[in-house]
Amino acid sequence: LRMPKIWAFITDFFTYETTKSVVVKSRSVGIINRVVQLLIIIYFLCWVFYHEKAYQVRDSGIESSVMTKVKGFGYHNNRVMDVADYVAPTQGAAVFCIITKLIITENQFQGFCPEVIPTRLTLSLFLCLFFSLSLPLSLSLSLPPGIITGACVNSSKGRRCEMEGWCLAEDDKVHMQPMMEVENFTIFIKNSIRFPMFNVTRGNFPSSLNATYIRSCTYDPEHNLHCPIFKVGEVLRYTGQNFSTIAQTGGEIAINIEWQCNLDESEERCEPHYSFTRLDAVFQKNGIAKGYNFRFAKYYKNENGTEFRTLHKAYAIRFDILVTGLAGKFNTVPTLINVVAAFTSVGLVRLLYSDCMFQKEAMQYV
Repeated sequence: LRMPKIWAFITDFFTYETTKSVVVKSRSVGIINRVVQLLIIIYFLCWVFYHEKAYQVRDSGIESSVMTKVKGFGYHNNRVMDVADYVAPTQGAAVFCIITKLIITENQFQGFCPEVIPTRLTLSLFLCLFFSLSLPLSLSLSLPPGIITGACVNSSKGRRCEMEGWCLAEDDKVHMQPMMEVENFTIFIKNSIRFPMFNVTRGNFPSSLNATYIRSCTYDPEHNLHCPIFKVGEVLRYTGQNFSTIAQTGGEIAINIEWQCNLDESEERCEPHYSFTRLDAVFQKNGIAKGYNFRFAKYYKNENGTEFRTLHKAYAIRFDILVTGLAGKFNTVPTLINVVAAFTSVGLVRLLYSDCMFQKEAMQYV
């Protein structure tokens, strides 16, 4: 009994079947069928192939290198400032800061001195008085700008908490005029990228540009699209920021370099597109951690070997050069896959429409 069943299965397996075509002479049915098929064909041609370029293989693993250079002179705190004074770090990296304001505390030594109490707080003075009355003087409480010893001492401003640390204590509430010349400083950006899948290397300005043009041009989205030199004030204007405000508190600005390259065309048409955003805009609506600042110190030793330092609190505009990229090139595999998908979709519509039509006719006999 098993052998006939097996033989019947083999016979059926190697049987070729064809579908039977039924011609429906209905103009409305034919119009609807062709319109739906036409819409599917238009979708694949216009969206899938033309807009999305589904016939291409893509490479988003961009390799990028960025070098920056800032130029300009400013006047701050009765001294002329050059690049070595106001740019940090000085190596010309993809992330750098331009200092707009410096609060300098000179000749700080390790020792004991009165704390400088912020005008908006009295908590530290309260703790000082509390600890000096109830706890021994050896108590250490960590509060900036040093360690509170628990003792109260006299100072030129009255009774203050005694602190151990770098003395005299920093007073960062002093009013200081920012360096307004920063608005006219220029930033030179050199960006080289590579798409490893296609071994294509590009730079952010054409090799045809000569040195004279680069030294004299300034980026403009309409007239100087390929110029790699950006004026600080213009960059802030593109982000909708006011220079006077950001120079006082500091801020974080992104210069986005986007590479969208169709390598089916000439590689010369693979060019960067720049956009500008303020990264810390969300924090400008409240007074917590507003702006951008940091501290650094320069250390020295006097003749008897005692170490002392000059403390700098810097308010700065931080620039982040962010590079993204996507390249595409024709490839047979995705092209065949999407062509088959297009034909399958057209045939599927015809099949579903025929099934619905015959189901409707069958219901008339129930």
